Amino acid sequence: MKYFIIAGEQSGDLHGSNLIKELKKNDVHAEIRCWGGDLMESAGATLLRHYKDTAFMGFVVILKNLGAIKRNLSLCKQHISEFSPDVVILIDYPGFNFRIAEFAKKSGFRIFYYISPKLWAWNEGRVERVRKYVDRMYIIFPFEVDFYNKHDIKVEYQGNPLLDEIEKKTIVPEGGNDLKKSLGLSGKPVIALLSGSRNHEIEHILPKMLRAVDHFPEYQFVIAGVRNLPDKLYYKIIGNKPVKLIKEKTYEILQVSTAALVASGTATLETALFNIPQVVCFGGDFFSMIIAWIVIKVKFISLVNLILGYEAVRELIQYSLNKKNLVLEIKAILPGGSKRDMMLNDYRKLKEILGPSGASARIAGDMVKVLTMKI
Repeated sequence: MKYFIIAGEQSGDLHGSNLIKELKKNDVHAEIRCWGGDLMESAGATLLRHYKDTAFMGFVVILKNLGAIKRNLSLCKQHISEFSPDVVILIDYPGFNFRIAEFAKKSGFRIFYYISPKLWAWNEGRVERVRKYVDRMYIIFPFEVDFYNKHDIKVEYQGNPLLDEIEKKTIVPEGGNDLKKSLGLSGKPVIALLSGSRNHEIEHILPKMLRAVDHFPEYQFVIAGVRNLPDKLYYKIIGNKPVKLIKEKTYEILQVSTAALVASGTATLETALFNIPQVVCFGGDFFSMIIAWIVIKVKFISLVNLILGYEAVRELIQYSLNKKNLVLEIKAILPGGSKRDMMLNDYRKLKEILGPSGASARIAGDMVKVLTMKI
């Protein structure tokens, strides 16, 4: 069968790549084209456009790039029409993917949505687009079942694919000295800085994270960078701070870390699954934050807290993301700190809620089964 898959950011590329591998196991004749990233291409899909050319996030950024977004939509529709797939699989990225879903549905293509947009967080009315345009919705957070049930929409929860990815990584001995050496790090304990994967996140969040560096000279701070952002963006912000930048080694960095400062998003859950105590950091430009405060309807911004239903990890948002709070919260999650053991216990509860690994295989199997049965 023919599959057309669309992912618009780094985490979608990761999940898309694992899905592609499992689709190929379940359908040996699968022909897959995608809009995504390097990982999806490496998994065996024909990459037609990279997410670095399509990822516009944040209200102000989107307004500045409306022309480019419109051109991308037209090109994507053209690629789908020319390929004529058996199914279009959309991965999160709602601003773009909902428009593609409407086009594809009206054009007679089947639509599977893998990883629901965060409709429960803001603009809940968009759930009607799921009802109108999506044939099958695959969710990855247990609390989303109740959300969709409230709207009388059937969804599929097969587990969270992050568990699969993290299981692949070797568990290193305490201290991880060999892995530290391979990363070019000293033997000092590590505090990881996961400052996001987009320009505006690095520009607004990383400078505030770095304010804490001088207060912990016995630790080494390591930025988990991403390849789609230029080195000069990071180094302009780092300046003379004793901080190391390592790109595309996030999981390796987490494995040797004692604690982490993490921009909100998927990284908060990844950090928890590696059992690394964290402080969640979130901020943006003034106008984007004003709009966010108006429209966002959830109590928490981190996935860890949303899944657990209470604040297990501290969230420092905009003005609360200051040096004083950062230093206090980092001290609380370091060894001997007041919050460390409790947070690790909360992480155990989190894993129980998420369920077993193997989500990517189960979801791919269900997709092929549904397409084969034509139901």
